[in-house]
Amino acid sequence: MKKITLIFLFFFTTILLCSAQQVTLTPVQVKALTADWNGERFEDGRPKVSDQLLTRLKAVHLEEAWGILRNKGYQNQFEGDWMVQHQDSAMTGRVVTAQYMPLRPDVDKIMKETGKSEKRIGASNSWPIDILKDGDVYVADSYGKIADGTLIGDNLGNAIYTKSHRGVIFYGSVRDLEGLDDIKGFNSWTKGNDPSYIQQMMLTGINIPIRIGRATVLPGDAVLAKKYGVVFIPAHLLEEVVVNAEFIALKDGFGHQRLREGKYTPGQIDTQWTENIKKDFLQWIKDNPAKVPMSKQELEKFMTGRTW
Repeated sequence: MKKITLIFLFFFTTILLCSAQQVTLTPVQVKALTADWNGERFEDGRPKVSDQLLTRLKAVHLEEAWGILRNKGYQNQFEGDWMVQHQDSAMTGRVVTAQYMPLRPDVDKIMKETGKSEKRIGASNSWPIDILKDGDVYVADSYGKIADGTLIGDNLGNAIYTKSHRGVIFYGSVRDLEGLDDIKGFNSWTKGNDPSYIQQMMLTGINIPIRIGRATVLPGDAVLAKKYGVVFIPAHLLEEVVVNAEFIALKDGFGHQRLREGKYTPGQIDTQWTENIKKDFLQWIKDNPAKVPMSKQELEKFMTGRTW
């Protein structure tokens, strides 16, 4: 039944959006798209991953998150080559998606009429901003358009940060970076910037599946954005990604310390650990609780059945 629902969803999504029935997917459709998530959800159907995991996600290396997802079969979740406004600041959050296309008057008319019937206010590039909640990251596919493709300036940037306390990830551009720089805490990942205003573009959907370069992104994904790239993590895999990466960091910390102490050789640390080294590692964890970012329950759950 789940597979039939998903096939139905993907087959009819475009038809629904273009027939003036909706600007965004319904909560039922979002739930069908993210059916592997079993936790709490927002009213719009998006998975509501925990704030604690999002905070811990900031410490995860991009390569670790990418590698864990790749091993799970998710090979198209990374995009690089960004212009990052504040390169030394990592950003995590829950994704709200939007898709833009080159303007076609008949389709644009339908979308605007639909938005009016749904009581949406202002220009359509402000509609995704209106639904943002604290912890959300506005992620938009604007097909790499730079000149005349600027989705926001400092006014909309202020609105975004007020609602989400996050920034934006645009496969496109922004304007007025100087004004955006004045918004403390705001950050942006874009493909460029330009002083022009948005022209000859139209919004074609909110909280629908979108493409961001090499990555496929769903509403409710968790995002890890750093200066070297962006990884989009399916909500149902976030805890596994975070705890797995934290465990790798623990092993590395233990290994580095024991190498500096001369207790083990590089060959012993870089290969399958012996039972004695495993026991030493578990004791090291007990002796250094401040270095353990996960809870005891999370660690025990992760260790169950692990082959190291």
